[in-house]
Amino acid sequence: MLADRPLTIAPELSRHAHEVETKVRLLATSPRSRSLAGLARFLLRSEALASSKIEGLQVSAQHVALAELADNDASVTRGFTKNAALVANNIATLRQATTALAGSTAIGVSSIDGLHKALLPEDKYQGLRKVQNWIGGNNWNPLDAEFVPPPVDHVQPLMDDLCAYLCGGVHAPLVQAALVHAQFETIHPYADGNGRVGRALIHTVLVKRGLTPAAILPISMVLLTRSQEYVDGLTAYRYLGSSTSSDARDGVSAWLAAFLDAVSVATEQADQFSHVVEELTEQWHDRLAAYRQGHNIRSQPRADSAQAKLLLALPEIPVLTARTAENAVSVSFTSARAALEELAEAKILSRKQVDRGTTAYLATEVFELLTFAERALASAHWDTLKSKPLRAVPAGPQG
Repeated sequence: MLADRPLTIAPELSRHAHEVETKVRLLATSPRSRSLAGLARFLLRSEALASSKIEGLQVSAQHVALAELADNDASVTRGFTKNAALVANNIATLRQATTALAGSTAIGVSSIDGLHKALLPEDKYQGLRKVQNWIGGNNWNPLDAEFVPPPVDHVQPLMDDLCAYLCGGVHAPLVQAALVHAQFETIHPYADGNGRVGRALIHTVLVKRGLTPAAILPISMVLLTRSQEYVDGLTAYRYLGSSTSSDARDGVSAWLAAFLDAVSVATEQADQFSHVVEELTEQWHDRLAAYRQGHNIRSQPRADSAQAKLLLALPEIPVLTARTAENAVSVSFTSARAALEELAEAKILSRKQVDRGTTAYLATEVFELLTFAERALASAHWDTLKSKPLRAVPAGPQG
């Protein structure tokens, strides 16, 4: 059980937890966090693909964005694949379900069942598992399994206990998120989709505890890159014997150290990404100023103009039509269309026909940055110039 388990954290590890939490808070409260929240949903693409049996490299972030656009503008019918529409729906579901769970005053097993159903709506095995499962080995028996979760009759009480711990706040947010994830993955309460639900619960805790405004940290992608450290940490957490033993203390500490390191890297990478996006927006302002000066127009648009509002919104919404821009920045349809055309002429946006009479405007440089970010997050050194990606990732932009 977790809710009343004694936990002893070494001073050095406690200081590390505080340092990482401070880094997360600084990032989450910075002006750049708004664009991060929007861009992070594209990095959740890997989460959406994890259980959907969709080939990830065939579903680009740009296609996902166009599919999202179609949900907000019925005139958009082209420019994305069926798989992209499925991924866009999965991403929206993941964000909504995680945020809704974080906002609940009381989280019970039925709440997590609801998260599981939302993330895996087509899974024929809904609710807590009724059979023994295992990880690794073969499909017939658990003799060669890497890990065998608790027997079926232990699952309900363990999940009740996990929810009791999830609703509390006795430990710091990052410690709580780490323990919730490790305990959930150890219980492995569902026949399928445990990894995806467990990763979503990390963000649920961080949002619930007010550490982040949304799922803005690519923690899952870091854990995926550091897969061996991740598995070793979870294995250490699954100690045998008394919860007050030295094995228990060392095991939990090993997992916390691995998790905190992953959060630290995710925060650093997100911060770097936000700085690059900030530099890009500055370039956009310079381009727009040069274009307007060349056409004898005041170089800087008014702060309340459609152009100025769209430049702020583009990192979060890198694909727009005049109709969606009208709603996104609260301007008239005519102003939105004129602003989009001006930004396209200034080489900030590119045009794409998405239906007869309907033009989409894309900030393609945002998608290039997302591709670089995905590739960097798959590198052992978080830099593809130092080491190649360790797993399948989108190809780098050409040219």
